[in-house]
Amino acid sequence: MIKADLTGVPETALWTLYHRAAEAARPGTVLPDPRAVELVTELDFPFRERLGTARPWVAQALALRALAFDQVVREFLATHPDGTVIALGEGLETQFWRVDNGRVRWVTVDLADPLELRERVLPHGDRQRLVAGDVRDSRWTAGIDASRGVLVTAQGLLMYLRPAEVTELIAACADAFPGGTLLFDSVSRRFAARTRAGAKGPGGHRLPPMAWGMDAHERDRLRSAHPAIGDVADVRLPAGRGLLGYLAPRAAAVPLLRGDRPLITRLRFGAEAAPQQPPPPARRAAPDARR
Repeated sequence: MIKADLTGVPETALWTLYHRAAEAARPGTVLPDPRAVELVTELDFPFRERLGTARPWVAQALALRALAFDQVVREFLATHPDGTVIALGEGLETQFWRVDNGRVRWVTVDLADPLELRERVLPHGDRQRLVAGDVRDSRWTAGIDASRGVLVTAQGLLMYLRPAEVTELIAACADAFPGGTLLFDSVSRRFAARTRAGAKGPGGHRLPPMAWGMDAHERDRLRSAHPAIGDVADVRLPAGRGLLGYLAPRAAAVPLLRGDRPLITRLRFGAEAAPQQPPPPARRAAPDARR
């Protein structure tokens, strides 16, 4: 077995893997993911002791999020079969093995410790590249071939950045990948505030404090992060199992849920990104969770 010793925000990679594998292992799963199931048995990590029991509703919710990301990646590959997917803060996500079309180029950008663990436990081929670095340092954008289309994903990541850092990351992607797409999820302001107050998250596990949250009515403000942002779209969760599975794609229409729900957002950048030298002083930060 391979020892996994991640703490703080990187430990969330183990939390999501644990729940995704729990959902994948059940009959009639919403997200077949045999590689995730194998990983949990191969890692030397006290999942239950550190993270608690994997609760079915949390497992399904995280699996539906992953499935929504998978669907957008598959749509991208349908029109850009030789394109590049850049997965920021990927941790132990096994998406490549769920969506691989045999031609996609895959770039994983992550901090050194989780990236080292990923390299040890997951087989990587010629079409996969690992880049060690902090996503807040835009040097990771260098050397990536964007000529065949680029989709940047950030699953379970941006809520741990400060509002200004979210804005800077969006702008860096728009500058580096004209014509590309950025796909990310976010939590509500209220949920982010609860994590900063020390409240336990879904399933009873205390998640690291989340610096950034965004409510649905604020999403259109993201356009101010960069003049090349041409489309800001909501990506709905797919339907799943039971009451949670029924409500997942309908949450925006439910009064008790629409104002305090996680979001998945897709930003498309214009083919010609405006030069950013220096950044315009009027650029607004992403909605600040602390206000």
